[in-house]
Amino acid sequence: MGRERGNGGARADGARRVAITGLGVVAPGGIGAKAFWEMMTAGRTATRTISLFDASGFRSRVAAECDFDPAAHGLTPQEVRRMDRAAQLGSVAADEAIADSGLDWDALAPERIGVSLGSAVGCTMGLEQEYIVLSDGGRQWEVDHAYGVPQLYGYMAPSTLAVEVAWRAAAEGPVSLISTGCTSGLDAVAHGAQLVREGSADVVVAGATDAPISPITSGCFDAIKATTPNNADPGHASRPFDRDRDGFVLGEGSAVFVLEDLAAARARDAHVYAEVAGFASRSNAFHMTGLKPDGREMAEAITVAMRQARLDPSDIDYINAHGSGTKQNDRHETAAFKRSLGGRAYEVPVSSIKSMIGHSLGAIGSIEVAASALAIEHDVVPPTANLHHADPECDLDYVPLTARDHRTDVVLSVGSGFGGFQTAMLLARPGEAA
Repeated sequence: MGRERGNGGARADGARRVAITGLGVVAPGGIGAKAFWEMMTAGRTATRTISLFDASGFRSRVAAECDFDPAAHGLTPQEVRRMDRAAQLGSVAADEAIADSGLDWDALAPERIGVSLGSAVGCTMGLEQEYIVLSDGGRQWEVDHAYGVPQLYGYMAPSTLAVEVAWRAAAEGPVSLISTGCTSGLDAVAHGAQLVREGSADVVVAGATDAPISPITSGCFDAIKATTPNNADPGHASRPFDRDRDGFVLGEGSAVFVLEDLAAARARDAHVYAEVAGFASRSNAFHMTGLKPDGREMAEAITVAMRQARLDPSDIDYINAHGSGTKQNDRHETAAFKRSLGGRAYEVPVSSIKSMIGHSLGAIGSIEVAASALAIEHDVVPPTANLHHADPECDLDYVPLTARDHRTDVVLSVGSGFGGFQTAMLLARPGEAA
């Protein structure tokens, strides 16, 4: 195979090539793509003691929260009242991506604009807050619907998140909500790219959003002991690939992109962050939370994504890992990299940004796509923060503590989700893939 440099906007097989021309991020420690990337390259952590609710009775009391003021970021009082926090984060990220794309939105045919948004837990915060009101704090078995807000049905239906973004984008083409657990963000971007590639839409606003930092979500992860109990040192609680890691840190946030035909983007002289060169997903059909140690399903997804992109292991310059900070996951994907990339796995830098911004469930895959695209843009690999003592079973180059200047033409980003979902995506500097 090898790297074949393309000369335009069409692939060798005739399918359209897909460019990222707009990018918006709302993340812990950084609102907006510029602030987000500055934080990533500085290696700062945004993990702290939970402030969004009283977590004093919980096993894990740390999270990565967004310092987010919806009014300061352009949402009206009516929108704030109507939207769950996840919708607010996603809408602000979408606004940034749409503006960043440079497209004349009024000149676009609305039926040729699509939306593909991912979310693992939907409007969790709105639903939980309303249940507390309707049930009088859980004391009433039969809730009183008269106390419910008019938006309650919208909180129950996750598709309203995609609808909110579609309204902002004036999208009358295909609109969908992708919910595949922790791979939702990657899968939503992949679905959006496929819509452009096959010609179902000319422009797709794609990404993901989740705001899961709430008692019900924290309680669920407490029950299975998946989140860290390191409450005494929140800033160092997320430690992917470290010998002393003890679970992941819950996060929140959103990243949204504008995807369009690469040929059209070049014709209008658009700024192109990266090309979505290949993607694939697999399921292990094994266990809701368990992973097989050989990483076979993730390795298969990586192999198929490379085949689609017409790239070899030697072409990959950086791996943006799932890197949740659980021993099971870190060892699983390390095995997957070795299985799919062979000796190249030991040569290519790998890092996990969850070390800095936690794990925002369905949103994190899209935030990691943003980090991957910016790594290509700036030729910098973000670090794995808090990696002081390497796990002997995780023996790759995990870029500990400090960002690294590194020529980055092709990035592999992977995700692993409850239910056995495994997704791989390849982003490339335009012209690096056939």
